[in-house]
Amino acid sequence: MELVKVFHASILLLILPVAVLAQQPSSVTADALKVALGETQKIVTKTIEQTGVPGIAIAVVHKDDVVFQQGFGVREIGKPELIDADTVCQLASVSKSITSTVLAALVGEGIIGWDDRVIDHDPGFCLYDAASTRELRLRDLLCHRSSLPDHGGDLLEDMGYDRGEILHRLRYLRPDSSFRAHYAYTNYGYTEAAVAAALAAGKRWEDLAAEKLYRPLGMNTTSSRYEDFAKAANRARLHVRIDDKWVAKYERQPDAQTPAGGVSSTLRDLTCWMRLLLADGKFDDRQVIPAAPLNETHSPQIVTGFDSQAGRLVSYGLGWIVSVERGGKVFWKHSGGFDLGMRTEVAFLPAEQIGIAVLSNAGPTGVPEGITESFFDLLLDGKLSRDWVEFANRMFAEEVRRERGKETDYSHPPAQTTQHLGLATYTGTFDNSFFGPIEITDEQGNLLLTLGPKKMPFPLRHWDRDVFIYQPTGEMAGGVSGLLFTIGPDQKSTRVLIENLNVHGQGTFERASPGK
Repeated sequence: MELVKVFHASILLLILPVAVLAQQPSSVTADALKVALGETQKIVTKTIEQTGVPGIAIAVVHKDDVVFQQGFGVREIGKPELIDADTVCQLASVSKSITSTVLAALVGEGIIGWDDRVIDHDPGFCLYDAASTRELRLRDLLCHRSSLPDHGGDLLEDMGYDRGEILHRLRYLRPDSSFRAHYAYTNYGYTEAAVAAALAAGKRWEDLAAEKLYRPLGMNTTSSRYEDFAKAANRARLHVRIDDKWVAKYERQPDAQTPAGGVSSTLRDLTCWMRLLLADGKFDDRQVIPAAPLNETHSPQIVTGFDSQAGRLVSYGLGWIVSVERGGKVFWKHSGGFDLGMRTEVAFLPAEQIGIAVLSNAGPTGVPEGITESFFDLLLDGKLSRDWVEFANRMFAEEVRRERGKETDYSHPPAQTTQHLGLATYTGTFDNSFFGPIEITDEQGNLLLTLGPKKMPFPLRHWDRDVFIYQPTGEMAGGVSGLLFTIGPDQKSTRVLIENLNVHGQGTFERASPGK
């Protein structure tokens, strides 16, 4: 998503029309809804046939009624078990919207305030800059304007660090903008907001989420712990595309960032939460969460993009993407995804009191977004303005190509190669304040890279002279990456740059001094 710098005045100008537009009277008729649901089902069936995506699950809530919830396809490719309303799915970043609902409950009880300083609840947390640390508020982390760089900390999770260590190491991550001047999406900034709030409540986040939201709404199969998802008999496996076939290859254990991406749930449970949101915090005639703090989660905090041709203005609230589109209508949305094999989206049109959730056990794709946009086209206009699934899939594919284009292409060996200087030149221990130490050893004539707290081993292959390559693993892995060594006058490497860890310019590891 395009990153846009804004002043507070711009945000205030945006908030006013959103508040007015959200009060427009409903124009959706029962017949229009019925037709839209019928046509959307056809699109889902066609999508599975054309893309091969194993499974899709959809729920639609109108006012306080669940008007549709159904699974399509299978939980795991090649097996007969079907996805249904009780299939447990990982939600990825839709977890952020659920987390903001839990936090709204804490604000309503006076346990926290959106503008509380983070260090007042978690005194040990630090950003790179001391002044920013002193001024950092929960609101800043929840709308991604903390100055942390995009997805800062995610690579540490891939390396095996736990939540506490990742949050501690954010102090070594250099900012990519001035404080509050720039939107940059960060799972671990968001996670820290939840951790600080849980400390204020005197509870673990996982227990707090269940106490304030899951149990009061009867969301009995929803959890913020991966172990609950893993042991569910009726659960959807993750799928990735390999050699043009969908394969259930990976598992994704996201507990380190569970407030930002670790919730698992079912369609049946999600509809309870959707009803709560559309009823301003009420559920079965009980005011579970006060309306004021809940509604603030949907208020724009920072502009993230503007498409003048489409007439779309997009901002981020507190765990929600807030967009103005389709002739001035306000939407609340959030997508989620694991590159290891799933995609999700929830979207609400509050003026019409309607919301949709789309879950898919394959990724990366644009299927959930494509189905969501198709549904709203059909609901509001009675016809499709374009093939949204094809469009969303194409946009995702182009984004993947752009990301891969930033990396060196190691798919073809160089036409001419230069021999390395001998494996002993490259062995040793190297250190980096953010990522920690790595070790490069000679294992029977082959170099081995060991990194992270779990001492994860990766074999290295020689590429050319002082460059070696390896295949990272994890959610942020991507393709093959290079290690570029700098050689000192004594024919020993003095430092090594690891390309896939250099996304924020901090991927250089210096040779550790003797005795360290």
